[in-house]
Amino acid sequence: MKRVAQVIAVRPEKLDEYRELHRNVPPAVLDRIRRSHISNYSIHLLGDRLFGYFEYHGDDFEADLALMAEDEATQQWWRLTGPCQIPVAAAAPGEWWATAEQVFRME
Repeated sequence: MKRVAQVIAVRPEKLDEYRELHRNVPPAVLDRIRRSHISNYSIHLLGDRLFGYFEYHGDDFEADLALMAEDEATQQWWRLTGPCQIPVAAAAPGEWWATAEQVFRME
């Protein structure tokens, strides 16, 4: 299993919209996430920062993410959520959600 933690900023004027969008995530989007071998997915908000965490249980992370990116329902979802977000300064070139380094884990 691969644990993934990511960070992105939310445009302050879009905070309420972002919260509202996530009250009713389309079932097709959730299904695609599950079929991409992702579980235990959560997003947390602190100020204008979103922290996402999920666990990946597949064999080819990049291929599963590519399938997600090709999915029409997911693309529609991203057209709604994308304008609410701003990559953080620590994001690598071309990276939307910046991947955080795990520095501690308690078993």
